[in-house]
This record gives sequence, C-alpha cells and structure tokens, in this order.
Amino acid sequence: MPAHAYRGADALAQSLVNAGVKRVFTLSGNHVMPVFDAALGAGIELVHVRHEAAAVHMADAWARLSGEAGVALVTGGPGHANAVGALYTAAMAEAPVVLLSGHAPRDQAGMGAFQEMAQSEIAAPLCKAAWVSEAPERVAADFALAVRIARSGRPGPVHLSLPTDCLDLPAKQEEVPRSEEFGVEPMTLGAVDAEFAVDWLREAPRPLVLAGPSCMTRAGRERLAALEDALGIPVVGMESPRGIADPSLGAFGQMLAKASHVLLLGKRLDFTLKFGQAPAFDAECEFVQIDPETEEIARTRAAVEGRLRGHARARALSAARTLAAAAQSKRSIRSGWLDEVRDAIAFRPAAWQHARSSMPGRLHPVQALGPLQALLDGHPDSVFVSDGGEIGQWAQACLHAPHRVINGVAGSIGAALPFALAARLAQPEAPVIAVMGDGTFGFHCAEIDTAVRHGLPFVAVVGNDARWNAEYQIQLRDYGRDRLGGCELLPTRYDQVAAGFGGFGELVTDAAQLLPAAERAIAAKLPACLNVMIEGLPAPNIRR
Repeated sequence: MPAHAYRGADALAQSLVNAGVKRVFTLSGNHVMPVFDAALGAGIELVHVRHEAAAVHMADAWARLSGEAGVALVTGGPGHANAVGALYTAAMAEAPVVLLSGHAPRDQAGMGAFQEMAQSEIAAPLCKAAWVSEAPERVAADFALAVRIARSGRPGPVHLSLPTDCLDLPAKQEEVPRSEEFGVEPMTLGAVDAEFAVDWLREAPRPLVLAGPSCMTRAGRERLAALEDALGIPVVGMESPRGIADPSLGAFGQMLAKASHVLLLGKRLDFTLKFGQAPAFDAECEFVQIDPETEEIARTRAAVEGRLRGHARARALSAARTLAAAAQSKRSIRSGWLDEVRDAIAFRPAAWQHARSSMPGRLHPVQALGPLQALLDGHPDSVFVSDGGEIGQWAQACLHAPHRVINGVAGSIGAALPFALAARLAQPEAPVIAVMGDGTFGFHCAEIDTAVRHGLPFVAVVGNDARWNAEYQIQLRDYGRDRLGGCELLPTRYDQVAAGFGGFGELVTDAAQLLPAAERAIAAKLPACLNVMIEGLPAPNIRR
C-alpha cells in the first residue's frame, strides 16, 4: 500500500497484478510517472526501452510467446504517436496487446494542454477498441475491459488513454477487478456446425483447412497438428505477407490450386489468398468459414459468392478442438492427398545444398542461414525470430524452431530486434536467433542498449547487402536496371554498433566463419550481432 492516498495509478497497478501481468514494456514520460511510481510498490517489472514503437513490438512478441496479453505503456502526445504505428503489426498478427498511453488532464481538454492530442481517434483504426478513461475510479475497470477485448474473439490490440488527473486523483481499492474478471469471452463452435464441417471435408476429394495467424503460436500449431491427425486432412497455418508464396510453406501454392474444398479456420480470405480467385484457387473450389467476426464472413461471401457453402462464428483455436473431437468420433481416414501436401510444404530445391555466392567476401543467403538450424535444434524451447524483406523470406524457408515470431501479415519491417528481447524474457534459457536485414537493424538498434541493461542475450544475424533489397528487386523487375535508385545503403559495421552499446559483435565474410561465430555469440551471454555480408538475391519462389 503506498504511503500517499490510493490513486488511479495504484488501482491500475493492482489491476495489472490481478490480470497476471508481471512486466510492462515502457518508455518514461511526464504523463505516466504516476504509473511508474505505483509499479514500484506493486512489484511490476518495467522493461524500459529506447523507442515507444519498440515497447509495442515487445508486447506483441510477448503476447505471441506467452499466451498472455502484452502490455505497453508510453507517455502521451508524441510518445503515443511513436507507438501507434507498431499496433498494425500486432493487429495483423492477431496478438492481444494493450497499449496504455498517458494523456493530457481532463480539465484542460480542448485548451491546448501540454502534448494534447486526439489519441484514441488516432489509434482506433489499428485497434479492436480505443478510448479515454474518464475517471480515477474507472481506470482499473477500463484496463480489465481492454484485456478482455484484446483476448476475446479474434485477438488483437486495444488502446486505453489515461489522463494524468485520472492517475493522480484518489480511487477506491475495493473497485479493482479481481483475477476472474479478466477472462476471455467464450465463442465456441456448436456441435451441429462441427459435424457439418467435418463431414463436408471428409466427403471432398482434395480438402484443406487453412488456419489464421492467431493459431500460429507454439500451442496453436500443436492444436492444428492434433486437428490434422484427427481429420486425416491437411491443416495449414498461414501468417506470412507472402501468402501462398510463403517460403516456409515450400511448394504449397501448387497444392492450393488443386484443392476442391477449403475450410477457413480464422483465416481471412484476403490478399494472402488472392481473395479466393483463380488461378490461386480452382475456379470451382468451395469454402466453409469458421470465424469470430461476421464482417469477415460477409467479405468472403462477397468474394466467392455461392461457393461459400456454410459458416459459423467461433474462436479459431477453440473451434479446432471441437472439430478434432467431432472427427475422432468418426472412422479414421488418411489419403494420399495429405502426404502429397505435406511433401510439397517440406520441399526445398536440391540446388540449395550447393548454393554459393558469386561475389567474393559475401555469402549466399542459404550459406548465411542454414548452419543456424543446428543451434535451434539444440534446445526444446528455442526461438526463431524473423523480420521481413528478402533475407527474412530466405530465413523462413531455411529455419524452424519450437517458437517462431515473424513480422506477420502486416509485411512491415523493423520489429525483429524488439521481438528478440521479448523472446529472451519469455524463454530465458533457450537460444534466441533473430534474422533481419541491414535496413531493419537501423530501425531499433538502440534496443541493444535495452538488452544490455536488462541482461537479455540473443543473437541478431544481420544480412548485410548494403541496400533495401526488397525494393531494389521490385525496381529491377518492374522498371529495369537503368531505373534503380533510392535503395542504396552503406556496408556499415553493425557488429561494431552492437559492441558500442556493450554487446557482442562479429563480422562474417566467409561461410566457414558462420557457425563458429554464432557459437561465440551465444557463449558471450550478451546481446550479439553477427554482421553477415551477403549477396543481395531476390526472395525464393519455391516450385517443384
């Protein structure tokens, strides 16, 4: 209990504790100092970062890896504005994140208060909900509501603005929500709908189940595997902006085009699936959709019209359990189609085994990444983090681990370093390997300072081709070699940048150096950067 009167900030801190939140990712500022003060007495760890967007990215990765709501706390005005952009990545990854932002006091609203901003209106398009707390006695309950919304239905980010007077003025301790008030709203699949979906799939010649990003956590992937075993039908999780061309899915796109029936299990029929149209899908392919949102079902109906044969509202992971139970009550089946799809997903070109760079002092992406799999295989809880861009696609094609955090359907870059810090907190003993490009490293390289301060070792593998390679490849393909521009970077010594922040750094220019350097980086028990000079190649387009 604080020595001063019990404030809205103290009620918020107690509400965090009751929600099971042990740490908050934050950057200090005037508006949130009462929360910092209250957190000290409540035993909440403040992971103090260098940029507000990084705090949101860390909360995002924490949510995906822990299964809990990730909480970011930033100051109002420009601090809030810095944080908002990162909400898009969390929203498209379907990660339950709560962004708490300080806010100008209510009694100065509209008067030109310090850093006054229409914060909830700015955040709203990227959130499931966004609002401003209206009274000290509402702060704790508002946070509980934000957590419930973030975790219910299709998970996603929620924003709550906290005026300074709501944090500073007295609140009532007895009004703080209890632990049981943070539960997820149930949205289960009915038995009749489950029976229909299972029978519809089993009667089809080439059926598929496509699951969305919220199913791509470790626990979610285990549940999808159980559903596949129960159905005897391919169940494929999707979370990449490359969609059917996701390199981690090998030659899956060729199988999708052959599918006769597709169950969309929390998977949006969006650009990643070419909106359900040919040639990505057979023109006669039929669909059933299980989704928590009526809006998504309406969008699917508009895209495929009469080919949508049925639908139901339910949370994807709970529906997967219900479907598996319904399938297990029927006779077991397994077709050659399941093996064919599995083989396509596992396929990688044989030529990759002999891939070499054509440039001296540079590595082919496969040379830079393939050896790292040995490190990820060495621990049951290892974490693979991947950013976007061309190097990210090579990494996702080459590497896998029990835990995986990628930039997701948002297709944005820059989050991998903050993701790695949260991964280390979520898995304190396991290897954390984060792959990113040199462009990405520049977004949040100062978070190496955060990692050093908080004692969070990981290995960042920076593929350095001295350019924004994804955009370079677009220019080269669409406009020609004489129309290249605005994509050049310097071949900077990012390893020395990491060392300057107190971490470990090493330059790699030869394939034989890669694995020993990575082992030294892990042994250093510091935030580490392997600056790997690579040949800037386009992302792989895998076909058999």
